[in-house]
Amino acid sequence: MIQGGGLADGAQDTVFLGGDLEQALRTPATEGAFEVLGRLSELFERRVWVISKCGPVTERKTRLWLDRHEFWERTGTPAGNIRFCRKRAEKAVHCAELGITHMIDDRLDVHRALRDVVGHRYLFGPQPEPPPAWVTHTPTWADVEAAVTADLDPTPIA
Repeated sequence: MIQGGGLADGAQDTVFLGGDLEQALRTPATEGAFEVLGRLSELFERRVWVISKCGPVTERKTRLWLDRHEFWERTGTPAGNIRFCRKRAEKAVHCAELGITHMIDDRLDVHRALRDVVGHRYLFGPQPEPPPAWVTHTPTWADVEAAVTADLDPTPIA
């Protein structure tokens, strides 16, 4: 979703996963991702994490891609705030350990695993069918930002 997620036509960008290292590192960020994540990182006082399901090869590509594209600096996310798991459902374990309150993911099966763990769930990108009511569909990063900020308590502290 930060890069290489679903495209507007519903197709998947597979260069990052299936291409060689240089092709993967050239893959651009998804439109608006860095800008929105930078604002959300500030809003959440830098308590932002990247939680990714992948194997060892893609984990290495991901770490290199984040560094190459200056993700940490551009988004204000602390450089060590990344976790990897080998199964999608394991993201729930990381979310529970970290106290994650808002989760953005492009896979409905991940959100199913998070239903009792994370209060605010955002299903990113184009989807093959309308999502269930217990998850908020956010097709773009602009939609993510609007949904997350709307879900935060706007009540001022007296």
